[in-house]
Amino acid sequence: MQQAAEMQNKMQQAQAELAEKTYEGTAGGGVVKATVKGTLELVSVEFDPSVLDPEDPELVGDLVVAAVNQATQAATDEASAAMGGFAGGLDLGGLLG
Repeated sequence: MQQAAEMQNKMQQAQAELAEKTYEGTAGGGVVKATVKGTLELVSVEFDPSVLDPEDPELVGDLVVAAVNQATQAATDEASAAMGGFAGGLDLGGLLG
């Protein structure tokens, strides 16, 4: 039980650290940049004004979606990697078979 409590404390600490980090995603060769927190909260979207084409307004929306998706994927990938290491260190004493 002590081992489980220690693992839980380490997981909570890792989650808190991940929540404070920011992750960036880009699209269109860098003309759109999205930033999200480790909590997957969208912090900002920046874009080069040259990408604003009145003839193709959907392009900007598509680029924003792609940049946000890339940033959130980076955040979830790091969270998965960080949390995945905890289960490997737990001795369940044959509990699972």
